Amino acid sequence: MFWLLLILLLVLLLPFTMKSVEQNLEIFLFLMGIWAVLISQVVDIPLIIKSVKDPIHISLAVLFAGILFKWMQVPIEKGILRTSKAVPHRLFLGSIVITLGLLSSIITAIIAAIILVSIVGVLRLDRKSEVRFVVLACFSIGLGAALTPIGEPLSTIATSKLNEDFFFLMKLIGPAVIPAVFIFGILAAMLIHPKKKMNTLPPKRKIESYTEIIIRSIKVYLFVMALTLLGAGFEPLITAYLLDTSPLMLYWINMISAVLDNATLASAEISPSMTPQTIKAILLGLLISGGMLIPGNIPNIIAAGKLNITSIEWARFGVPIGFITMAMYFIVLVIYG
Repeated sequence: MFWLLLILLLVLLLPFTMKSVEQNLEIFLFLMGIWAVLISQVVDIPLIIKSVKDPIHISLAVLFAGILFKWMQVPIEKGILRTSKAVPHRLFLGSIVITLGLLSSIITAIIAAIILVSIVGVLRLDRKSEVRFVVLACFSIGLGAALTPIGEPLSTIATSKLNEDFFFLMKLIGPAVIPAVFIFGILAAMLIHPKKKMNTLPPKRKIESYTEIIIRSIKVYLFVMALTLLGAGFEPLITAYLLDTSPLMLYWINMISAVLDNATLASAEISPSMTPQTIKAILLGLLISGGMLIPGNIPNIIAAGKLNITSIEWARFGVPIGFITMAMYFIVLVIYG
């Protein structure tokens, strides 16, 4: 157990404290996953097949969505500008947050984040409004993407580990997630105060190359494969320490997802032996807190990186919004389970 705890500690801390690990997260997690399954002695042919098969759907979704967006980037940006002129600005911003949140389960969280960046580039909000808009949209995307296995690595890993069908997460957490997506849209309409509408497109920007799209898809594949291996390697640790933990306690423990991509924690915590109520508490804790800080979710990392949003800027707005949302959903879990 000592070595598994050490691996878990390294996985939790190094991406947040070492720049080199953060920049090569996929390779780091892959190596940690191999180490974990070797220590747990769970390496076999079915696991190898599973680790190769699990990432296929989300990786292909990222690849094809990226190519489609490359082809459609200019008309999409023109459409955004036309719509923003025709619709009241607050309603438009709220609708974007809701739409991206709901679509992210189909187009993937990564593509939703790329579209978000393009929208922000067209609207050219003032800095405070831009940060608030991006944070709320990433909360919405991170939650909405978890509704299907192709939306994000967390949902891919959870569905696979639980051996469930495509619509399992929609049925389990959909009644909690979908209202949250609308709430974040309403908050965007209420809290963002844009100075003015833009009447022209920004200067022409570089369109992503096919090579960049393919590399991103390969990284996503390696990332999900790594998390599959980590989940299998941590199974003895989960059995020993987490299966009997209170679901409500796990909910708050998972606030650590704010400093680590939530799929990593999901791969370590979720087990088919758990009750649906426990799985629901784990997932909601991970999904909500994952939006609080930049390292907590892939959309955060993409949007913050492309828009040069600092950790302090994100935390000033993301932490209080996330904590309030965590508290509200904790009450819901206590009352309704």
